[in-house]
Amino acid sequence: MHIIIIEDEPDFRRELKAFLENSLYQVTLLTEFDRAASLALSLRPDLILLDLNLPGKSGFTICGEIRAHSDIPIIFVTGRTDSMDEVTALLKGGDDYITKPFHPSVLLAHITAVLKRTKKSPDASFLYYKDVELDLAKGCIRYQNKSTELTKNELKIMNCLFRQNDKIVSRGELIEYLWDNAIFIDDNSLSVHIARIRSKLEEIGITDLIQTKRGMGYSI
Repeated sequence: MHIIIIEDEPDFRRELKAFLENSLYQVTLLTEFDRAASLALSLRPDLILLDLNLPGKSGFTICGEIRAHSDIPIIFVTGRTDSMDEVTALLKGGDDYITKPFHPSVLLAHITAVLKRTKKSPDASFLYYKDVELDLAKGCIRYQNKSTELTKNELKIMNCLFRQNDKIVSRGELIEYLWDNAIFIDDNSLSVHIARIRSKLEEIGITDLIQTKRGMGYSI
């Protein structure tokens, strides 16, 4: 699921991006606020988190511009607590309104509720490759009515491979992906993780799912 963040506070948007990516969302930051609506529409995200106080153009205006062309779910995330701002945000087409500060788990709950309400999240927690199902919410992988649990790191690795099942993912790309999600591993520990995943897959009857492309990386 792809979420766009339109926010002008650098520290807050970086922390928010890291948190959402760690929750297995794909995240894009938009900082060209005059062009935010057109850029968001071109990227076709599943949901937008939109601040109100932005330089050059307000969140209300950006929401209106998006709503003129799309029903992409929009959650306003702002420090403005006036009830009239909330009313205006909803009248402009916003789907939800969250005031700062907030606990990260509360934001996740709002995102889940909005996506469910707007019917943008069927099977959002599941990825498939042939007869194998990766359950991101429960952190496990299933095959023919059998399942095995994955650690956080193992789940991240499989998430990356499942989402790019049409290509070879290099070891460097995997390590960079994990580091971007605050999981710090090196080349040796990546090999250990891959070996452990393969062992778990074999326990439920999955053989040769992860292919090693010598000198190139891995694929499924």
